[in-house]
Amino acid sequence: MSVAQSRRISTLIAGRFARSMLARASGSTVALSRLWPGRTDRLIIAPHDLRTADATRAAEIYAGRFVFAGKIVTCHGRSIFDLEPPSEDWEAALLGFGWLRHLRAADTALTRANARSLVDDWISNQARKRPLERRADVRARRVISLLSQAPLVLGDTDGKFYRKYLRGLAREIRYLRHSTHENDGVPRLQVLIALCYASLCLANQARNIKSATRRLSDELQRQILPDGGHISRNPGALVELLSDLLPLRQTFAARNIAPPPALLNAIDRMMPMLRFFRHGDGSFALFNGMSTAPSDLVATLLAYDDTRGVPMASMPHTGFQRLDAGNTTLIIDTGPPPPASVSQDAHAGCLSFELSSGVSRIVVNCGMPNTGRDNWRPFARSTAAHSTLTYRDTSSCQFVELSAMKRLLRGAPVTSGPGNVESYREAIPDGDVLTASHDGYLSRFGVIHRRVLVIARDGTRMEGEDSLSPAPGGRIKGSEAEFALRFHLHPSVKASRLSDARGVMLVLPNRDVWTFEAMDDKVDLEDSVFLAGNDGPRRTSQIVIRQNARQAATIRWSFVRSSTSATATNARRNARREPELPL
Repeated sequence: MSVAQSRRISTLIAGRFARSMLARASGSTVALSRLWPGRTDRLIIAPHDLRTADATRAAEIYAGRFVFAGKIVTCHGRSIFDLEPPSEDWEAALLGFGWLRHLRAADTALTRANARSLVDDWISNQARKRPLERRADVRARRVISLLSQAPLVLGDTDGKFYRKYLRGLAREIRYLRHSTHENDGVPRLQVLIALCYASLCLANQARNIKSATRRLSDELQRQILPDGGHISRNPGALVELLSDLLPLRQTFAARNIAPPPALLNAIDRMMPMLRFFRHGDGSFALFNGMSTAPSDLVATLLAYDDTRGVPMASMPHTGFQRLDAGNTTLIIDTGPPPPASVSQDAHAGCLSFELSSGVSRIVVNCGMPNTGRDNWRPFARSTAAHSTLTYRDTSSCQFVELSAMKRLLRGAPVTSGPGNVESYREAIPDGDVLTASHDGYLSRFGVIHRRVLVIARDGTRMEGEDSLSPAPGGRIKGSEAEFALRFHLHPSVKASRLSDARGVMLVLPNRDVWTFEAMDDKVDLEDSVFLAGNDGPRRTSQIVIRQNARQAATIRWSFVRSSTSATATNARRNARREPELPL
């Protein structure tokens, strides 16, 4: 055997060993250039993926069953990329390639081969021309997934597929560089984050690192407000962005490059905001398109928070207030709608609030489902889907309604809404008072909604007053002046109306009992829907008070914690106020 042949064999053995090591690398940012020999060292590192992986789903994918966004598609031997998608959300999940993390979690030769086969199928058939595949945010998600899951896909492979993989990545990145002007908000940030990842993870990209970093820094400073909220006012944007920004910070460190100050500052501001929106059970308040957030992912994100402090009371730039008293938490929307360019998911929920006691949520907004959003979107965005006042059965915001325009703008932006939202809070001897108002109904109906909330220091009592008033020197327009005050209840709350029709008894899952009472008005208990459940929409109830503003423009109400157990409450209950038992 010649010396040259001996060297080629040694290189081949070393290459196989390196690829085997690469396929099993996980946990933190993975260095690739030190593992991959010779000319195939253009992929330097693979960033860490913080999103939760489920190894059991690898078997489903191997069997040709792809479950995304609540829909199942079975291949039956055909390419998954050739099949008609059941929904846009399902197609976006498929083409984003985030499901590769489930295959990596299984970490077997079979799943590695399956991952490589699926990626090869997609790379080799670019003539399919799927419109959603070219959407900027979907392409950005795909680039990040292909970079972070490179140890899975490139393990046990050869140089030919490795070069093919890089060519596919390079093509995607090239398109992304011309996509940053599309789709303001989170999608634009995702594109810039993907470009930063690409410049750090691929070799010979030093000239792109500076420009990608600068563009991301500028956009973070624009979209992340001084109090840490996102410009869209959607709490879910924080979860989505931090899931990418935290690994990006690690990737800078792995390359021995100082992360840009704008990235560090954005993360530092967003972390307290993440805690601000959480109830005692770990769930997020449902404002402006928020749905359920994976609890394990949120726990992972909060593990990076070094301060671990209590949530702040006021977020004035994003427009929210939080009142904590004892075990009771009150989170209120006190801001105007976001700019039209980022309002595709904004809701007409000004002055709505959510109330929780310990780990039990009591009053909620309906929220947005994780799947089937198009069916529920018009209702979920309406004022009637929020725990606040609705005047003449209309929303405090108006949205683009033309279907063609919706397709063009990928949603229905807010066209008008509250322009002047005022709020101030003060401490009183027995608790805290928040006073707020908005003019969302002023231009159309000539009225201003004012809400006063008072919470006791020990958290056992919350009082409120909602009123409608004309503008100074004006009067209420029109002959009809009906309004409704709604309090949507969490599905875990058992509600029964009191016999005097002016109150509702609320039994929480831990058997605590709260009583809702209206001072001078009849209370109805009606059907509602909780859209943000882990298993999809769920039936629930809502407390409703209807009134005519010309007859009585003010409604006073209260939530009071009656006792620590339903048994104790039943024992002390006055026979005159015995509730009507639910069917």
